[in-house]
Amino acid sequence: MAGSRSLPPVGVFALQGDVREHVTVLQHLGADVREVRTPADLETVGGLVIPGGESSVMDKLSRLFGLQAPLRERIRAGMPVYGTCAGLIMLADSIADGITGQESLGGLDVVVRRNAFGSQLDSFETDLDIPALGEPPVHAVFIRAPVVETVGEGVSVLSTLPDGRVVAVEQGRLLGTAFHPEVAGESRFHRRFLDHVAAA
Repeated sequence: MAGSRSLPPVGVFALQGDVREHVTVLQHLGADVREVRTPADLETVGGLVIPGGESSVMDKLSRLFGLQAPLRERIRAGMPVYGTCAGLIMLADSIADGITGQESLGGLDVVVRRNAFGSQLDSFETDLDIPALGEPPVHAVFIRAPVVETVGEGVSVLSTLPDGRVVAVEQGRLLGTAFHPEVAGESRFHRRFLDHVAAA
């Protein structure tokens, strides 16, 4: 898997968000990591992580830097992508409460609501049982987090909160979490992403 010669370089969307944290986790797993800011950068990677940050700013910058169209094309072509928090919003086919003119990249057949838990002051941490990742539970950090409100037929729900709200999903080679594993030192989602890259 990670560290294998057969694993192509992977990218982290680097126009906005907590880029460094994801780069660190991926490098720790043995991946060759590139920061992606241009279409030319995107062409060099076999998978992409879209970090947490501000989804509306990411949307604007992806268009400004000419990344939106090639990203959508690569996602449609089956490139593995892992989105955390704002990255999950970017991967959603629909945003329930996007700002005027906000667009997503799409690919995940879900409807996502931004800032579903309130303001920065309402950020929280909890442990989540995620059978697909095994034991121990995942320590999840929610920072102005979204929530998945509607899930399409082809989407697997990987984790919910005790109240039933969906916070981690997977569809084919696309993976999304409403929380930040990279902040808590949790690497199993990144390993799963790299497994998708190796399989692709």
